[in-house]
Amino acid sequence: MSYAELKKRRRDDYGFHLEYRTRWSDNDMYDHMNNSIYYFLFDSIVNAYLIKHCELQPPTSTQIGLVVHTHCDYFGSVGFPSLVDLGLRVNKLGKSSATYEIGVFERGAENVKAVGGFIHVFADREKNRPAADGMSGKTRQGLQKLLIHERSKL
Repeated sequence: MSYAELKKRRRDDYGFHLEYRTRWSDNDMYDHMNNSIYYFLFDSIVNAYLIKHCELQPPTSTQIGLVVHTHCDYFGSVGFPSLVDLGLRVNKLGKSSATYEIGVFERGAENVKAVGGFIHVFADREKNRPAADGMSGKTRQGLQKLLIHERSKL
């Protein structure tokens, strides 16, 4: 996905939303939200969805999601005090992996402030290896609801 295409993202490009109220401690010395907070927010929206819609129970589930890749493109800054609207979608769903995309929007502004994401590989809790039959059925079923089917440009 090109930088220009990501910059055009809108709230309705995402199927699940979560609100976050920034805190004073989220700001860095440049008076905007520190980069590490964006990744905290990405983790928060993905796990909120997995718990609510995929029956994930982090302390006890037999499978865990291991993060194997992360990224973020920034288009504008957010800082305290702000309300942030996060949007989540699944761009790719493999046998044992999911590629998430998260849009970060400041309340009251239309333009996306950042688009980031990460890849989860769902692995057996004890072995830290993907299960032979892939992710659990409940996880797959829940994530399919957010899966984007974009048309080919050919």
